[in-house]
Amino acid sequence: MKSHHTLPLARHVRAALLTLMISSLTPMPVLHAAEKEAVAQEYQIPAGPLSQVLSRFAAEAGILLSANAALADGKASTGLHGKFTVQQALDTLLKGTGLEVEHRGDHRYAILPQSAKASTLPEVQVTAAANKETAWSPIKGYIAEQSATGTKTDTSLMETPQAVSVVTKDFIQAIGAQSLREGMAYTPGVNVAPYGPDSRYDWIALRGIDAYSPGFYQDGLPWRNAGTFATGRIENYGIERLEILRGPASVLYGQSTAGGLINVVSKRPTATPLKEIQMQLGNYSREQVAGDFSGPLNEDGTVLYRITGLVRDADLPRQGMKDDRVFIAPSITFLPSDKTSLTVMSQYMNSDAGIVAGALPEQGTLLRTPLGEKLPYKTFVGDRKFNRFEQKQWYVGYLFEHSFNDQWTFRQNARYSEVDLAYWQVFGMGYTQVNQANPEDPRNFRYITRNMNGSPDHIKAFTIDNQLQWRIQAGDWQHTLLAGLDYQKVRDRNQFYSGSAPDLDLLAPDTAQTIVRGDPVQDSSIKLAQTGFYLQDQIKWGSHWIATLGGRYDDASTQNAERVAGTNDRFNDHKFTSRAGLLYLADNGIAPYFSYTESFIPTVTVNTQTGKGFKPETGKQYEFGVRYQPPGSKNRYSAAWFNLERNNFISYDPNSGSPSQTGQIQVRGLEIEIQAQPIENMNLITAYTYTPKVEVTASSNPALIGTPLLATPENSLAVWSDYRFNNGLKVGLGARYNGSTRGNFDSASERIPSYTLWDALVGYDLQHWTLAFNARNLTNKEYIANCASGSCYYGEPRRAMLTATYRW
Repeated sequence: MKSHHTLPLARHVRAALLTLMISSLTPMPVLHAAEKEAVAQEYQIPAGPLSQVLSRFAAEAGILLSANAALADGKASTGLHGKFTVQQALDTLLKGTGLEVEHRGDHRYAILPQSAKASTLPEVQVTAAANKETAWSPIKGYIAEQSATGTKTDTSLMETPQAVSVVTKDFIQAIGAQSLREGMAYTPGVNVAPYGPDSRYDWIALRGIDAYSPGFYQDGLPWRNAGTFATGRIENYGIERLEILRGPASVLYGQSTAGGLINVVSKRPTATPLKEIQMQLGNYSREQVAGDFSGPLNEDGTVLYRITGLVRDADLPRQGMKDDRVFIAPSITFLPSDKTSLTVMSQYMNSDAGIVAGALPEQGTLLRTPLGEKLPYKTFVGDRKFNRFEQKQWYVGYLFEHSFNDQWTFRQNARYSEVDLAYWQVFGMGYTQVNQANPEDPRNFRYITRNMNGSPDHIKAFTIDNQLQWRIQAGDWQHTLLAGLDYQKVRDRNQFYSGSAPDLDLLAPDTAQTIVRGDPVQDSSIKLAQTGFYLQDQIKWGSHWIATLGGRYDDASTQNAERVAGTNDRFNDHKFTSRAGLLYLADNGIAPYFSYTESFIPTVTVNTQTGKGFKPETGKQYEFGVRYQPPGSKNRYSAAWFNLERNNFISYDPNSGSPSQTGQIQVRGLEIEIQAQPIENMNLITAYTYTPKVEVTASSNPALIGTPLLATPENSLAVWSDYRFNNGLKVGLGARYNGSTRGNFDSASERIPSYTLWDALVGYDLQHWTLAFNARNLTNKEYIANCASGSCYYGEPRRAMLTATYRW
């Protein structure tokens, strides 16, 4: 066991077992066997070998099922989806197999060969309607049909006039994604490694624009980031689905970047009992235990619970620095009637880790040094004792919905959260020039000049979103009107430290030297407040045309009291944003659309000439798209062409350093996405992005015009496919291709080579067990993810992980 860890695995395991014991003591409804078996329950059991499907059904239904194992040999089942009694479910599962079920009293059933007088099973008439997928419900498989991220209403993706991608929990598990950004690796328009394998954040870019600030959304509410180092982090094991809305989205969400936003839908309590324990082992000493438990708390199913949690003991891919985490997310749902629901959600996460981030000199990575040398792939120029990223976060909130009738629905979602961050890092700046008279002196490439920075940060945030929905039908016209009022308030106490650190001798590296912090160079108290009122109308007429119109007015204010400089700046912004979309839904499943959307985000930069703050940065986008979903199929094929502008961008004069609001960035591109099951038991996910233009079109620095602010390859392609055999074996293979670039602002001395990374899966289902082995960057390919201003970032090394999941 690693002695440097303050929380050894044994303690994690004891905590996990205690959680499981508590879960096992949770009161469950008590029904007599006959009563329970006569009640229709919801089942979502995928297709597979008959023996495995029956075994899973028996576990979920709580029955004893006996059979001669030979009867099921070579037989398969199409699975079970919907609400069924036990008898209805067994009849459905056995249909067409030549087998039948015999009820032997109480909760005991037997599978027998079909009798001669009943050569065919009777058609089962299921009167209990299966629960339809909603924008927030669990999804079996990789293809979602509904989403609320693009409209804030439960809307079919086929009827949403903007590019939205949904990554399901099942797909995140299939590709072995260990972080939020890795879960988006097979999504078009997303760059998951703009700065290489940064362990601090899920740093991504959407449509060529940095999406770090103002942060992600969870259950439609923002983890607001004031532009400092602290922002809410997401644990993949707590995700039900991950939704990516590409392009401006301020009309529904207020402050947001022009590239789009990420919304995470959390796991919520389920009416169907769920019990899962998961264990993981991986390279870099990864050891993890997780559990997920859900179901009803009372006899009539009006109170549901869910507890999801994990403990992890692991290392980062450099210097044995730890990457530990404790996560727990309890939630409870109250259903006092079929028209009202209240889900109280909470979460606690403690991440205790070092830092793998930062750049290495271009000479020695992209280029060889004048001596013909390159820095090793695992070169670490930080400090393993000083580098740390310790973050504790928690929240409590609720999701409330009440339907007054079939026309009127009110929703109110709220959350209070806190984030505590202790961030300290030593990073490299370039080679120390020992002999300037002789550039090829080997000593000039032996030492790395280093600096340090740090940021203790504490954030308190409250956000609430009120929505009133009104559905109207007049002849063949239908309106879904949405009126919303949201409010958010964020307080961020942030200090920033900056200073030098001892040089690093690359031939005899000492990565645990004494680092002096000194006094903070910045000590800020930042207060953000925003109130927004929005209106949206989704209009359907006839059976084909759908229009979406929306508008929003925001009142935003920012106050930055800086103690070191003795300044107190206030910024007040008012902004109206709009959106319009038109879509035609043809009978053959083709749905072309056009949309126009806008965004805004305030800036806290002061105009040195006027002493006042600049206006908000804005964005606008035109998008033409088409989706195709063959009738009777869930397969979906999508394409979107977009023209995106980021305006009022702050740029700086290269001579005086003065800021001005003359910057403009333009992005044009085409995105293609395929989510399909070409044949039974096979999945295919494809994401292609063509971005011929990502460039600064206006700036106070003329040298930057015509270059990309953030390096974006012209072509990128990701393809994943997996296949499940009838014997329970599952295999999958993925390829991720990134085209060549010249780095940020085209600053690299030569083109950064393109690269292709391979991901793989081998899994096996055995009764209650699911085993999976995942490898990301299977071949451990060494590649450069990006370069900027004389520095380059190596990419992610191979990650391998073995996962064993037990469900009952």
